[in-house]
Amino acid sequence: MDLSNLKPAKGSVKESKRVGRGQGSGKGGTSTRGHKGARARSGAKRKIGFQGGQMPLQRLVPKFGFKNLNRVEYCPVNLATLQKLADNGTTVITPEVLVEKGIAHRNELVKILAKGELTAKLEVKAHAFSAKAQQAIEALGGTCEKY
Repeated sequence: MDLSNLKPAKGSVKESKRVGRGQGSGKGGTSTRGHKGARARSGAKRKIGFQGGQMPLQRLVPKFGFKNLNRVEYCPVNLATLQKLADNGTTVITPEVLVEKGIAHRNELVKILAKGELTAKLEVKAHAFSAKAQQAIEALGGTCEKY
Protein backbone atom coordinates (compact mmCIF):
# COMPACT_ATOMS: atom_id res chain seq x y z
CA MET A 1 0.00 0.00 0.00
CA ASP A 2 1.26 3.47 -0.87
CA LEU A 3 -0.10 6.96 -1.52
CA SER A 4 -1.14 6.12 -5.09
CA ASN A 5 -3.80 3.61 -4.06
CA LEU A 6 -5.30 5.20 -0.93
CA LYS A 7 -9.12 5.35 -0.91
CA PRO A 8 -11.62 6.69 1.64
CA ALA A 9 -13.39 4.14 3.85
CA LYS A 10 -16.41 2.43 2.30
CA GLY A 11 -19.57 4.47 2.90
CA SER A 12 -17.73 7.57 4.15
CA VAL A 13 -18.11 9.54 0.90
CA LYS A 14 -21.70 10.25 -0.11
CA GLU A 15 -22.57 11.44 -3.61
CA SER A 16 -24.51 14.71 -3.81
CA LYS A 17 -28.15 14.69 -4.85
CA ARG A 18 -28.41 15.72 -8.54
CA VAL A 19 -31.69 17.58 -8.85
CA GLY A 20 -33.37 19.12 -11.88
CA ARG A 21 -32.04 16.55 -14.36
CA GLY A 22 -35.30 15.32 -15.86
CA GLN A 23 -38.39 13.39 -14.73
CA GLY A 24 -36.71 10.03 -15.10
CA SER A 25 -34.28 10.80 -12.28
CA GLY A 26 -37.09 11.15 -9.78
CA LYS A 27 -35.72 14.58 -8.77
CA GLY A 28 -36.88 16.55 -11.82
CA GLY A 29 -39.79 18.97 -12.13
CA THR A 30 -39.82 20.92 -8.88
CA SER A 31 -36.32 19.70 -7.91
CA THR A 32 -37.32 18.79 -4.34
CA ARG A 33 -38.53 22.35 -3.61
CA GLY A 34 -42.27 21.59 -3.53
CA HIS A 35 -44.85 23.62 -5.49
CA LYS A 36 -44.73 27.43 -5.77
CA GLY A 37 -44.26 29.62 -2.69
CA ALA A 38 -41.33 31.75 -1.55
CA ARG A 39 -39.01 28.84 -0.80
CA ALA A 40 -39.49 27.36 -4.28
CA ARG A 41 -38.11 30.50 -5.95
CA SER A 42 -34.47 31.09 -6.80
CA GLY A 43 -32.46 33.09 -4.28
CA ALA A 44 -34.99 32.25 -1.56
CA LYS A 45 -33.77 32.75 1.96
CA ARG A 46 -35.39 33.90 5.16
CA LYS A 47 -34.02 36.70 7.25
CA ILE A 48 -32.66 35.84 10.69
CA GLY A 49 -35.48 35.85 13.24
CA PHE A 50 -38.25 35.44 10.63
CA GLN A 51 -41.24 33.71 12.26
CA GLY A 52 -43.52 33.09 9.30
CA GLY A 53 -45.04 36.58 9.27
CA GLN A 54 -45.69 36.59 13.01
CA MET A 55 -44.35 39.65 14.82
CA PRO A 56 -40.71 38.70 15.50
CA LEU A 57 -39.45 38.45 19.05
CA GLN A 58 -36.90 41.25 18.66
CA ARG A 59 -39.78 43.62 17.80
CA LEU A 60 -42.15 42.30 20.47
CA VAL A 61 -39.77 42.82 23.40
CA PRO A 62 -39.62 46.48 24.44
CA LYS A 63 -36.37 48.41 24.31
CA PHE A 64 -34.99 49.48 27.66
CA GLY A 65 -31.85 50.73 29.31
CA PHE A 66 -29.01 52.80 28.08
CA LYS A 67 -25.42 52.12 27.04
CA ASN A 68 -22.93 54.73 28.18
CA LEU A 69 -20.52 55.29 25.30
CA ASN A 70 -18.02 56.96 27.65
CA ARG A 71 -17.81 54.05 30.14
CA VAL A 72 -14.26 52.99 30.98
CA GLU A 73 -13.83 49.27 31.71
CA TYR A 74 -11.14 48.31 34.22
CA CYS A 75 -9.66 44.95 35.13
CA PRO A 76 -10.16 44.74 38.92
CA VAL A 77 -7.16 43.66 41.03
CA ASN A 78 -7.65 43.29 44.77
CA LEU A 79 -5.18 43.91 47.61
CA ALA A 80 -5.26 40.17 48.38
CA THR A 81 -3.85 39.51 44.89
CA LEU A 82 -1.13 42.11 45.44
CA GLN A 83 -0.26 40.41 48.75
CA LYS A 84 0.16 37.06 46.96
CA LEU A 85 2.53 38.72 44.49
CA ALA A 86 4.43 40.31 47.39
CA ASP A 87 4.73 36.90 49.09
CA ASN A 88 6.39 35.62 45.91
CA GLY A 89 8.99 38.40 46.02
CA THR A 90 7.47 41.13 43.80
CA THR A 91 7.81 44.64 45.27
CA VAL A 92 7.11 46.80 42.19
CA ILE A 93 3.71 46.04 40.66
CA THR A 94 2.85 47.45 37.23
CA PRO A 95 0.27 46.43 34.61
CA GLU A 96 3.11 44.70 32.71
CA VAL A 97 3.87 42.51 35.76
CA LEU A 98 0.15 41.67 36.11
CA VAL A 99 0.01 40.65 32.42
CA GLU A 100 3.13 38.51 32.89
CA LYS A 101 1.53 36.73 35.88
CA GLY A 102 -1.75 36.18 33.95
CA ILE A 103 -3.86 38.43 36.18
CA ALA A 104 -4.69 41.03 33.50
CA HIS A 105 -4.74 41.09 29.71
CA ARG A 106 -2.37 43.12 27.57
CA ASN A 107 -4.56 46.10 26.61
CA GLU A 108 -6.71 46.23 29.76
CA LEU A 109 -6.78 49.15 32.16
CA VAL A 110 -6.05 48.06 35.74
CA LYS A 111 -7.85 49.32 38.84
CA ILE A 112 -6.67 48.40 42.34
CA LEU A 113 -9.52 47.61 44.77
CA ALA A 114 -9.45 47.24 48.56
CA LYS A 115 -10.73 43.67 49.05
CA GLY A 116 -8.41 41.62 51.23
CA GLU A 117 -5.47 42.33 53.52
CA LEU A 118 -2.15 43.87 52.59
CA THR A 119 0.88 43.61 54.88
CA ALA A 120 3.76 44.34 52.50
CA LYS A 121 5.22 47.69 51.47
CA LEU A 122 4.67 47.92 47.71
CA GLU A 123 5.27 50.32 44.86
CA VAL A 124 2.10 50.04 42.76
CA LYS A 125 1.55 51.56 39.34
CA ALA A 126 -1.96 51.25 37.86
CA HIS A 127 -4.52 53.17 35.82
CA ALA A 128 -6.87 53.75 38.78
CA PHE A 129 -7.15 53.13 42.53
CA SER A 130 -10.13 53.00 44.85
CA ALA A 131 -9.81 55.42 47.77
CA LYS A 132 -9.60 52.63 50.39
CA ALA A 133 -7.00 50.70 48.38
CA GLN A 134 -4.83 53.80 48.02
CA GLN A 135 -5.09 54.48 51.78
CA ALA A 136 -4.18 50.87 52.61
CA ILE A 137 -1.09 50.90 50.34
CA GLU A 138 0.12 54.29 51.58
CA ALA A 139 -0.54 53.40 55.25
CA LEU A 140 2.15 50.71 54.96
CA GLY A 141 4.63 53.15 53.40
CA GLY A 142 4.01 52.06 49.82
CA THR A 143 3.39 54.33 46.85
CA CYS A 144 0.52 54.57 44.37
CA GLU A 145 1.29 55.96 40.95
CA LYS A 146 -1.34 56.46 38.24
CA TYR A 147 -0.37 55.66 34.65
